[in-house]
Formats: sequence, structure tokens, C-alpha cells
Amino acid sequence: MVLKSPERGQIDGFDRKILKEVSEDGRISVTELADRVGLSKSPTQVRLRRLEQEGYIRGYRAELDPVKLDREHVAFVEVKLSDTREAALAAFNKATIAVPEIEECHMIAGAFDYLVKVRCRDMGAYRRVLGEVISALPHVASTSTHVSMQAVKDRAF
Repeated sequence: MVLKSPERGQIDGFDRKILKEVSEDGRISVTELADRVGLSKSPTQVRLRRLEQEGYIRGYRAELDPVKLDREHVAFVEVKLSDTREAALAAFNKATIAVPEIEECHMIAGAFDYLVKVRCRDMGAYRRVLGEVISALPHVASTSTHVSMQAVKDRAF
């Protein structure tokens, strides 16, 4: 089945196999990738390059071990803002980018404005980040924390 998107062109089953394989192992050789998806090396390389150029593949990075890096504690924070006009949202967005403990920040449609994923050493470190950093971000009115006990699935794909 061919999926068509006017902005990105077409992807087919081989492209989806390539995307699956490189999402699991970004350092896979083109030869190994070709073997896994059932194509020869040249067409695999052409498809891989096209998927990169069209933005399906945004980049490659190392998957780091949070336990070894002393960042095992994960908390999800619901954030309500006191002001949700565009300038306030932009100020909050910009400020979150500068906080290293904030791993993800998502604007939410619902009972609160943002869901923020925070990763740090332990509960004490989290309390400091919440009290001194997150609560001091622009326009924060209130927060509510949910602590992760276990990551059942922690991958985008």
C-alpha cells in the first residue's frame, strides 16, 4: 500500500521497513539494512537518503541510560498557566527549553495547559526542580505531579 502526502511524497512498505529498522538501530550499515528490508544495497541507500531529505528521518542519536546518568526519577507535571494568550504561551515555551531536567513539554487541550516530563536524580532533586524552577516559569499558576513508578514503554516507535 502506498501512502501519499502532498508535502512529503510517497512511502511504501519498503520505506516503512527502513524507518522501523533505523528507528531501532540508527547505526545499522546500509548493507545490513538492505538485507533486513529485502532490497539490494543501492535502492536501499537511495530510499534512505530520500527519507532523510523529505524529513521522515530527522536525525540519529544515541540512546542514553538514565540510570547510569543518575537521572532515573521521572515525574509528569500538569501545569496550569495564569494567562493563555499567545505571548504568555510563547514565554512559557521558551523558558522550558532552557531547563535541562525538562525532557518533554506538551501543550494540552483539556483540564490543564501543559504536560511536562521531568527527569532527575531522585525525589529530592525533583522537589527542588519543581519548587525553584518549574513553579518560577512564566505564568505558572499551579502544578500537579504524577510520579512514574515504571516505564512500560519508553520509545516513540
